[in-house]
Amino acid sequence: MFWPFWDPTMIIVIPALLLALYAQLRVQSTYGRWSQVPIANGLSGAQVAQEILRRNGLSEVEIERTDGVLSDHYDPRTRTLSLSSDVHDGVSVASTGVAAHETGHAVQHARDYAPLALRSAMVPTAQFGSWLAWPLFAIGFFIHSGVMIQLGILIFSATVAFTIVTLPVEFDASARAMRALQEERLVTADEFRGVRSVLTAAALTYVAAAAMAVLQLIRLLLIANTRREE
Repeated sequence: MFWPFWDPTMIIVIPALLLALYAQLRVQSTYGRWSQVPIANGLSGAQVAQEILRRNGLSEVEIERTDGVLSDHYDPRTRTLSLSSDVHDGVSVASTGVAAHETGHAVQHARDYAPLALRSAMVPTAQFGSWLAWPLFAIGFFIHSGVMIQLGILIFSATVAFTIVTLPVEFDASARAMRALQEERLVTADEFRGVRSVLTAAALTYVAAAAMAVLQLIRLLLIANTRREE
């Protein structure tokens, strides 16, 4: 009998664990490096975001300062761009890249970018699924309920789908950010390379999250199949 949380099938997720660790270390080191490099135009992250919003006719989007480190996000429900203090007030290459990326989400929203709309619609289901899937699977495993096991897997699949849909949303936001910074001449060639490094490192964390979710789903399917054969 396999323990549902730690058993030989855990070897399946080891590559994703290593990728997640590498991605986290890379984003921290890359952001730390480029946060020490001042931007030549002297604009703060908030000012960069405001400039991109203005040039896209998005004056209704509000920019606010939020607590935390790299807690930056765009909320399509309130049309609010929340930037962490270091990004909001920072005048570095890193703060410029992060602010431009989050502004990219606001532009996606304004342009009715389909993957963003899909991801937003999936948020409640994904949050519910991540909270309920594992308890259902574990209980089903211990009481020998195939129905509960399958239900747990089905619900967890919603979380997996969310992480996959997130990838094109994040990649596109970064592409929009880099294009805007170049077209509006907000960065020099050297600064652009720094921005690209920061955004590439950040994108890797989403790839790692998706890989982890997919491999966890495969693991659950293997455990469920083994359980049926016992």
